[in-house]
Amino acid sequence: MKKIKKKYTIKIPNNIVIIYNDKKNIITCIGPLKQKSLKLKIKLFMPKNKKIIKISQISVIKISNDKNKKIRTIQGTTAALIKQLFVETSTIIYQKLKFIGLGYRVFSVENYNKILLFKLGYSHLIYFKIPKNLQIFCLKLTKLFIFGSNYQKINQISAIIRSYKKPEPYKGKGILYENEKIILKEGKKV
Repeated sequence: MKKIKKKYTIKIPNNIVIIYNDKKNIITCIGPLKQKSLKLKIKLFMPKNKKIIKISQISVIKISNDKNKKIRTIQGTTAALIKQLFVETSTIIYQKLKFIGLGYRVFSVENYNKILLFKLGYSHLIYFKIPKNLQIFCLKLTKLFIFGSNYQKINQISAIIRSYKKPEPYKGKGILYENEKIILKEGKKV
């Protein structure tokens, strides 16, 4: 077996327990908040008495002729997915969006709890149906909090909401992520 690079070795946090099924190639992560599983396309090695996961170059699926590059991409993706699994099982995941602009508001519809209403300066209102596994709160009319257990789903929903009114580069109006800063362009000179 070849030596595995350092970027493909992952340190397991103390508050997380890992169970790896070698035959089915499934890794299960048990954290303080929940338990989650992931099916892998590549083999893992877990040395005994060490809190380390090593991602090997042995593939489970068939790979094309451009083998080496393909394996490295699968190794990197697997490492990122396992690290994401650790975050999902140990912490609460949320995303904050802020609405900047005159009259840009978000409301939750009173009769239906699972529908959001956006006023974004268009001639019409925009309605958005909240997915079942996510919780969305509007504490202020200009701030939106998205909570959930799936990291990818939260980022996808926040990107969809942000796409309704992306921040413009001249005045900075639009829907922004919480820590996002827009570099404003200089306007027309007279």
